[in-house]
Amino acid sequence: MAMTIHVDIVSAEKEIYSGLVDAVFASAVMGELGIYPRHTPLLTSLKPGEVRVLVNGKEEQFYVSGGMLEVQPHVVTILADTAMRADDVDEAAALEAKENAERALKDTDAKMEYAEAQAKLAEAMAQLRVIDRMRKGKGH
Repeated sequence: MAMTIHVDIVSAEKEIYSGLVDAVFASAVMGELGIYPRHTPLLTSLKPGEVRVLVNGKEEQFYVSGGMLEVQPHVVTILADTAMRADDVDEAAALEAKENAERALKDTDAKMEYAEAQAKLAEAMAQLRVIDRMRKGKGH
């Protein structure tokens, strides 16, 4: 039997995924991570973007708005303010958020703080990358 690792992906609202997987891939603040069973314990911050889990040779994709990733030898826990299956990411809303954030960055009189606009832009771009990657994966 192949070795597996238990993964929990949890948002502030609900549990998004819980189950045994072959591997987990995520974008940490310091770079990309590939986590396999018996990985060294680790605690790190995640960037907004994609989390992928490999289950029986098939990849499942999720979007997280950032958060924390904890790795224990047999358990990976991802805690995010927002987490959703990649299929559930709303492309129209992400494009609108991107445009609003770009507009706010250009408008020096905007009510939105510059750092907040940058964060919203990064989150919208991460959502759009997840959508794009998901589409490319389905084409193969």
